Amino acid sequence: MDKVVSTAAAAVADIGDGASLAVGGFGLCGIPSVLIGALYAQGATDLKVVSNNCGVDRWGLGILLHAGRISRATGSYVGENKEFARQYLSGELELELTPQGTLAERLRAGGCGIPAFFTPAGVGTQVAEGGLPWRYDAAGNVVVASPRKEVRTFDGVEYVLEESITTDYAVVRAAKGDRHGNLVFDKSARNFNPLAAMAGRITIAEVEELVEPGELDPDAVHLPGVFVQRVLVLTAAQVAEKQIEKRTTTAASTRGAVRS
Repeated sequence: MDKVVSTAAAAVADIGDGASLAVGGFGLCGIPSVLIGALYAQGATDLKVVSNNCGVDRWGLGILLHAGRISRATGSYVGENKEFARQYLSGELELELTPQGTLAERLRAGGCGIPAFFTPAGVGTQVAEGGLPWRYDAAGNVVVASPRKEVRTFDGVEYVLEESITTDYAVVRAAKGDRHGNLVFDKSARNFNPLAAMAGRITIAEVEELVEPGELDPDAVHLPGVFVQRVLVLTAAQVAEKQIEKRTTTAASTRGAVRS
């Protein structure tokens, strides 16, 4: 039951070329940056990545993207990454865009063994009707487009059929975890990490704090250990190394105190 692995390199050693990979995080919040870095050093390529977004230039999944190691991405937001846009528009990268809530449910459904579900999101758009460009060629022509999906009416409302997602591996980051793989996530890091973890056949979690089995209140556990196969304990330096996606500051006020 002790799922702790000694190093990040050992945790990702068996992820091979062409593997599909669900990756947790929301923007740069809660991304498994240490495992991504280990995967970069390991050398796996032709990766099919499922993640809300694909990091930013030179950080998070952007490291693998910049190295040309991602061949297909499924996500809901692709901003903040110029290299992503360049590869997609030049035909180097295939992209399946999906509504954010739909992506979350596709991952959750995959982890629960539900093959497909109906949702109203996307009805009346190319999400349901098909034709969204998935891949361009070098000349800018669409060579792969999204297919038409089944639409069915329930109680007078139209819904589109969406298939669930499962992947070969998942890599996630948790604020706290135990040796059995029970995980707790912090605030926005909970948005996609538990769902990505559920979708992976082999899930690897990097944890900022390791506790012993029994120390976590069962009611506080966000993801039970049954979904996790490997646990990597981060060092203090690795925990501290976090990036800000968009730094926003305001000029210091030069006005005096307001008198009443």
